[in-house]
Amino acid sequence: MIALRAGRPVEITGVCARDRSRDRGLDLAAVRWFDDPVDLAQSPDIDVFVELMGGEGGAAEASVRAALNAGKPVVTANKALLARHGVDLAEIAEDKGVALAFEAAVAGGIPVIKTMRESFAGNRISRVYGILNGTCNYILTRMERENLAFETCLAEAQRLGYAEADPTFDVDGFDTAHKLSILTALAFGTKLDADRVYVEGIREITIADIEAADELGYRIKLLGVARRTETGIEQRVHPAMVPKSSAVARTDGVLNAVAIDGSLVGEVVLVGPGAGGNATASSVAADIIDIARGLHLPTFGVPAAGLEPYVQSEMHAHEGGYYVRLTVVDRPGAFAAIAARMAEKGISLESIVQRRRKPRAEPPASAVPDDPQPVILITYATTEDQIRSALAAIETDGHIAAPPRLIRIEEL
Repeated sequence: MIALRAGRPVEITGVCARDRSRDRGLDLAAVRWFDDPVDLAQSPDIDVFVELMGGEGGAAEASVRAALNAGKPVVTANKALLARHGVDLAEIAEDKGVALAFEAAVAGGIPVIKTMRESFAGNRISRVYGILNGTCNYILTRMERENLAFETCLAEAQRLGYAEADPTFDVDGFDTAHKLSILTALAFGTKLDADRVYVEGIREITIADIEAADELGYRIKLLGVARRTETGIEQRVHPAMVPKSSAVARTDGVLNAVAIDGSLVGEVVLVGPGAGGNATASSVAADIIDIARGLHLPTFGVPAAGLEPYVQSEMHAHEGGYYVRLTVVDRPGAFAAIAARMAEKGISLESIVQRRRKPRAEPPASAVPDDPQPVILITYATTEDQIRSALAAIETDGHIAAPPRLIRIEEL
């Protein structure tokens, strides 16, 4: 099938991995084994080098550079490598006249790279956003469906192999940030700058937030959003409340979803498996077939020399609605003082909900009249700077018993 579609046979002639003895489900006896991936990358017996090791440096970077410098096309699934060294590697590939293909690096089996680089070539893209990490989406889905705490869902994700033993890269948003930086370069023709993506993870999301979102007509998802603004390109990764009617809200479990806003076609949404062996293999095989067909495109849709410097739109200028959960001390004047602080900063409130704690059968002897109560505020569109300033003032006034919780509302 591959030979028919590629127009020529494709053979595995060399392989390198940490463990020779592992059962991989196929006979590699006739395939030459390399102990050093750089040696494999430079071997005269190969036409294409496929890198699936991961990591932004080390053996992955060294072997990809070696292959490109030897004039060999490269297929990679390594988003960290591309986020850190993508422009440099693209320049080498273009200088040598070979392809650097990376469909599997973003959203697994979803063909978002091909869609943006080829199918959207006639469009001016204004925004790209979506769910780019299956681990976080699985955790948030389980929390909502089964009323489970974050820690419980994370432990289950680790048991099932959806999350690493150290889940920091996933749950704190850095994996999504790497993928978003790649999509940003493709969407807006700018150089990659993963270090300047605003990043928040999902550790602080609680059942109370998820229940409130449901009552308000939203679901909570970890989004990566890149959009063109008057002051530059906005790149941000954070939990967001999204309308239940939106496609991303209906994307559950380990699935990913990517939405692209084009000047001619409007919004296109791609949904599918964002990780896993088969999803990755699907995209890697497609890239290999494209190379065998002779397809050779600029790595990021335009020549590397034509990528513009990345101009960042500062996060404090972001504008939108906000969900704010406060633990307010129940005493006279507290709520009026909070509302006054919001008004001072020019923030209009769309709704206010006081969520009384469930009463105990017998109040404890230590109970006091100012027992803190949860209060939820929904704002109309305001800026990040205004809402942060208002919350800082509210904390200083001493009317809340815990740090405020803020989640952005994304009206998709």
